[in-house]
Amino acid sequence: MIKNYLKIAWRNLLKNKVYSFINIMGLTVGMSACFLIFIYVNFELSYDAFHSKADRIYRLVTDIKTPSETINTSATSWAFAPAIKADLPEVEAFTRVSGESLLVRKGDIKFQEENSAYADSSLFQVFDFELIKGNPKTALKEQLSIVLSEKAAEKYFGKEDPIGQNLLLTGEGLVATVTGVMKNIPENSQVKADVFVSMSTFTQRFAKGIDDQWGNFGASTYLLLKPGTTGSTLEKKLPAFLETRAGKLMKDNKMHYTLFLEPLRDIYLHSTRESQGNANNVYIFSIVAVFILLIACINFVNLTTARSAERAKEVGVRKVVGAPRALLARQFIAESILLCMIAFVLSILLSALLIPLFNDLAGKTISTGILDNGLYVLGMFIASILIGILAGFYPALVLSSFEPIVVLKGRFATSVRGILLRKGLVAAQFAISIALIIATIIVFTQMNYMRDRDLGFSKDQMLIVNTQGDPAKVNFKESLASIPGVMSTALSSSVPGGGNPGAYSEIENKSGDLQIANLDLYFVDFDYIPHYKLKMAAGRPFSREFGTDTTQAMVMNEAATKLFGYSTPEEAIGRRFKQWGREGKIVGVIKDFHFRSLQEKIKPLTMRIEPGGSSLVSVKLAGGNIPETIKAVEAKWNQLVPNRPFSYYFMDEFFDRQYRSEERFEKLFLNFAILAIFISCLGLLGLASYSTLQRTKEIGVRKVMGASIGSIVGLLSKDFLKLVLIAFLIASPIAWYFMSEWLQNFEYRTDIHWWVFLVAAVMAVTIAFATVSFQSIKAALMNPVKSLRSE
Repeated sequence: MIKNYLKIAWRNLLKNKVYSFINIMGLTVGMSACFLIFIYVNFELSYDAFHSKADRIYRLVTDIKTPSETINTSATSWAFAPAIKADLPEVEAFTRVSGESLLVRKGDIKFQEENSAYADSSLFQVFDFELIKGNPKTALKEQLSIVLSEKAAEKYFGKEDPIGQNLLLTGEGLVATVTGVMKNIPENSQVKADVFVSMSTFTQRFAKGIDDQWGNFGASTYLLLKPGTTGSTLEKKLPAFLETRAGKLMKDNKMHYTLFLEPLRDIYLHSTRESQGNANNVYIFSIVAVFILLIACINFVNLTTARSAERAKEVGVRKVVGAPRALLARQFIAESILLCMIAFVLSILLSALLIPLFNDLAGKTISTGILDNGLYVLGMFIASILIGILAGFYPALVLSSFEPIVVLKGRFATSVRGILLRKGLVAAQFAISIALIIATIIVFTQMNYMRDRDLGFSKDQMLIVNTQGDPAKVNFKESLASIPGVMSTALSSSVPGGGNPGAYSEIENKSGDLQIANLDLYFVDFDYIPHYKLKMAAGRPFSREFGTDTTQAMVMNEAATKLFGYSTPEEAIGRRFKQWGREGKIVGVIKDFHFRSLQEKIKPLTMRIEPGGSSLVSVKLAGGNIPETIKAVEAKWNQLVPNRPFSYYFMDEFFDRQYRSEERFEKLFLNFAILAIFISCLGLLGLASYSTLQRTKEIGVRKVMGASIGSIVGLLSKDFLKLVLIAFLIASPIAWYFMSEWLQNFEYRTDIHWWVFLVAAVMAVTIAFATVSFQSIKAALMNPVKSLRSE
C-alpha cells in the first residue's frame, strides 16, 4: 500500500511539474534557511557548554559605588579571589585571567601576540581546556611558564616538540619555558587565548604585591564551587566577607563594593556587564527561522488547496469504486511527505554549499561542514516528516471530503471558506515579509546613522602604530615628522574605540569639596588634542609653554564637568584635582566626543600628559600615496625598534570594529529577509498561475469584447494587491513596536520615520505586482481563439 501511495504521488508530481517545482523550491529554500539559522542559534546558545563543570563555574563581578556614580565592572580586585578561596569553604578553586598583548620571540620569529593572557595555575582545573602535552596541575605554576595552543606551537616550533623549549617574552627578552600544549580553544568559548603565561609571572615579577591590593581592579575572576553549592548561597556571604576584608579600605576611600556571581553559561548572552553576544539578535533570528518555514508551509497549503478542483474528479472516481475517506487522506498526506523529503534532500545539499558563505557572514566558524551537524540533519529530517504531515493535513481533509455525485456531474466549485483561507494565508505570509522589509530598512538606517554621525574627532587617514611601550617610542614618533606624507603625530595610551583605564579620582565640585569618582583616563602628549581636532569648550589645551602641564594639569570633557555639578564648562577651569598620585588644576574642557561606541552614552573622561604611560603613535597621513608613506613609517620603525614586529591599523576601521556584530546582524537579517520575500513570491506566483489558468475562458471572452491588455492585467492583479495592502496594515504596527524595542539597545539612535513604511509599502506592492503581472501579461497576450478553444 505504501508503495502504491508513493507511485501515485510521484506521478502527480511529474504531471504538475510547475506547481511541484514551486512547492519543492519554496520548501527547499525555507528548510535551508531554517537549518542555517538553527545551527547559528544553537552555536550562540552553546557558549562554554563544553566545560564539564560549567554548572559550577561562576564569574565574580563588581559594582563600585562612589559618591558620584555606580560603576558596573566585570573586573575584580586582584586580592578578591585568593581571599575568597581562603575564607569561604564553598569555593573549590579559582582562576584569574588577564588578557594581554605580549611580544613573543624565537630567533628571527617575532609576533605581537594579541590573543595572549596571564592565568593562574588552576586554569585547567576550572576549565576543560585539554592539554595534549604537559601536566595540567603544574603547567602554569612556575614563573615564566607558557602553555601554547596547537596553532601557536606550530607557528613557533613547526613539527618540533615544544615542551621544555624557550621563548623570549616582552621587549626585555625574558626567557620563558614551554610547559604545555593545549588543543585550540573552541570558537564557542568566551575565554580564549593562544598563549597562556603563568599568573605568577605577572604578580611576582611585573606587579609585585598586586595580590594584596584590594583597590586595584583588572583581572576576570572565575570561581569553581564545590558540588551541591549554589551561586546564590555563596553570593549571600560576600557582603560579610567584604566588610571583614576591605571594610576599612572602602570607608577610607568613600567607595563601596558589591560582589555578584554570574553563571558561566549566562555570560556570553546575558551578562549584566558587557556581553560578547547579543541575546536579542538570537531571539530575532529564531523568530525569522520560524517565519521563513511558516511561509514555505503556507505556500504548500495554498497551492495544494488551490489545485483541489483539478483533482476533484479523481477523488470522485476513487470514492465511487470504494475508496474510503481515510485512505484518500493518507494518499494526499503521502504526497505531501514525499514532496517534503525531496525538499529535505535538496536543502541538505544546498546548506552544505552555503555553510562556508554563512560562516563568512556570521564572522565566525559556526560549522566546518554538514557532517559536523549530524544531529541537526536528523532533526531536520524528522521536522520534514512533521511538516509533510502538518502541511498536508488540511489539504488532505479538503480533497478527501469531496462528494462524488457533485464533482462527477461537473458542478464542483471551490468553496468560499477555501478561498478565504487562501487569501488569509497569502495576507499572513506577506505580512511577515513586509515586517521583515520594514525591520531591514530600520536596521540599515540605524547602521548608517552610526557610521555617518559626527563623532567629534578626526579619524580619516589616521594610522595607529602600537609601540607596546618600547623605550624608543618617543624617538620613533618624532622621527616621523621628516616623512613627506606625514601631516602630524601624537602619542597616547588610548585612541577612540579602544580600551582605557578607569582612575580613582578626586575632583573639586561646584561646592568646593573634593568629590570622589572613578573616571576614564587617557595619557596623552602635547600634540594629541590638536592632532585629533578635538574642540575646546572652555580653557585651553595642553601647551609646552606651560612647564607645569606635565605634572599639574588636567583636561576633562563636558560630561565630566556635569558629573561634578558645573552648569557650564567655564566653571570647571582652575578647579583642583587628585588622581593616581598627581595633584593640580583643570586647565581645559574639551567638547564631548565619542571615544566609545554609539551604543554607550558619552562618559566622563580625563586627560593627562604622561608620555611614559603611552604606547600608541597616531599618524595623520596626507591623501597622496598612502602605501609609500606606510613603507617609510615601517622603515623608521625597523631602524629604531628592530626587536618588535611592525603592527598598525587605521583609525576608521578600528573604530568601526565596535559595530561588527551589528553589521553582521544587518547582513544576515537582510539575506534572510530576501529569502522570506523570495519564498512568498514563489507562492504568489503559483497562485497567480493557477488563478489565471482558471480564468482562461473569461480572459478570452473579455479580449473578444475589446478589453485592453492593461485592463486584463489590472483585473487579474487587483485581488492580490488588495491582500498585500491588508498585509501592510497588519505588519506595520507590529514591526514598529518590535523595532522600537530593538533600537533601545543604542544610546544614540535614529528615529523610525514615516518614509520607512512608505518605502516598505511601495516595495511590497512592486514585488507583488511584478510577480503577479508575469502571469497576467502572459494571459492577456494569449490569442483568445486558443483560450476559448481550450474550453
